[in-house]
Amino acid sequence: MPNVFGSPHKGTEPRHEQVVFCQDEASGLRAIIAIHSTALGPSLGGTRFYPYASEEEALADVLNLSRGMSYKNALAGLDLGGGKAVIIGDPDTDKNEAMLRAYGRFVQSLHGRYITACDVGTYSPDMDIIARESQYVTGRTVEHGGAGDSSILTAFGVFQGMRAAAEHVWGSPTLRGRRVGVEGVGKVGHRLVEHLLEDGAEVVVCDVSEEAVERVRARHPHVAVAADNDALVREPLDVYAPCALGGSLSDETVGVLGAKIVCGAANNQLAHAGIEKQLADRGVLYAPDYVVNSGGVIQVADEIDGFDFDRAKTRATKIFDTTGKIFALAAEEGVPPAVAADRLAERRMSEIGRLRGILL
Repeated sequence: MPNVFGSPHKGTEPRHEQVVFCQDEASGLRAIIAIHSTALGPSLGGTRFYPYASEEEALADVLNLSRGMSYKNALAGLDLGGGKAVIIGDPDTDKNEAMLRAYGRFVQSLHGRYITACDVGTYSPDMDIIARESQYVTGRTVEHGGAGDSSILTAFGVFQGMRAAAEHVWGSPTLRGRRVGVEGVGKVGHRLVEHLLEDGAEVVVCDVSEEAVERVRARHPHVAVAADNDALVREPLDVYAPCALGGSLSDETVGVLGAKIVCGAANNQLAHAGIEKQLADRGVLYAPDYVVNSGGVIQVADEIDGFDFDRAKTRATKIFDTTGKIFALAAEEGVPPAVAADRLAERRMSEIGRLRGILL
């Protein structure tokens, strides 16, 4: 196993507060829960169920994802820290009730330091099962008093961020007449396509799942399809929207990308440090992923106090203003938007987090 205390992940400070390895042999559970920061409050982040090739790969992912949640929750204005969990396995074949309930026991054992929700490979009905063993669960079904599918406001928030990017680049907060390439049309991507078409955009999509593409085409036959992401980024695009797994913005991708804006729902889109500068040097405006995709966490966080969709949507609408503020700060300080976003998040974590030092 790698050195957990020195594992490479975005930035150098602050380090993770707690990393918990969870195993229940009888059910097949192998999970990792990573708590990056509780400076602003209990850590909140989804549980990803994915067939990682190794424990090292799973650990690297959960460390990156949990750190991203600290920054996401901070810029979303939530009084919540950052955490994330991964379950190692194929959700289509390995997921079972006993496994999810065993996982719920581990979540409960942290006594509220970590609150879970849905992510890739997990859904609201899964959260209902986990909640039978833990009270620290959000993203539950509407029937059980939850917020339901968080992809609804995730896609809505990405669209708001894209509108802000369009205003910054073209002077108007609309995608009408623009050509947008959406990589990944799963839970979030297909909803983003709906927003874009309603706004008058031309859309081209790709996905590793032919079934996902066909679902979109069945509703919107005029949507174009690229063979794969390599083909998509070479299309004549105005906007590229990565909505699949992370790391899609690599040296190779940036080198051939023709879009003027990158704004999508995927977490950890930058393959490595320095990509954000490459994008800026090429005149591509990058909307930081953890800013624009925060609608989902806003939705499930609202569940903690009793879910109200209209209240959550109003808060998600503010992603437009936050994204615009980041672009303005980046221009003022002469740094890429990703750097400006990090600075804003770190400032809030520092300024508000220090209040916990005042004894009550």
